[in-house]
Amino acid sequence: MRVIPVDTSAATLLVTKLPETKVKDRQTGEVAVDPVTNARLMVLELVFIAAGGSDMIKVTVPEPGIGDGLAMGTPVFLSGLVARPWESEFGGRARHGIAYRADAVMVGTPAPVQG
Repeated sequence: MRVIPVDTSAATLLVTKLPETKVKDRQTGEVAVDPVTNARLMVLELVFIAAGGSDMIKVTVPEPGIGDGLAMGTPVFLSGLVARPWESEFGGRARHGIAYRADAVMVGTPAPVQG
């Protein structure tokens, strides 16, 4: 599936659920890991505020990319955020959505680009 870069420069991102270990298989409890680095994957929830509206999103981040100081309501910025559309069928029902993945999540706001 296509990977779409997400520009968050005009958005405000706030933590609504702290990072938790991402589980690959709920029945076995197998933990999800990055296929390249083998780092454990974490999931956190954010409110994405932009263009007069807001959405709740779940973002997957490798454990080494989780910055210090995350707390509920904390403004954060994401490095390398991408969106991946997905679809699957389970029990004869089609499901679809967008999965978000970032390289890192850090407290604060990014420095303005100089140029």
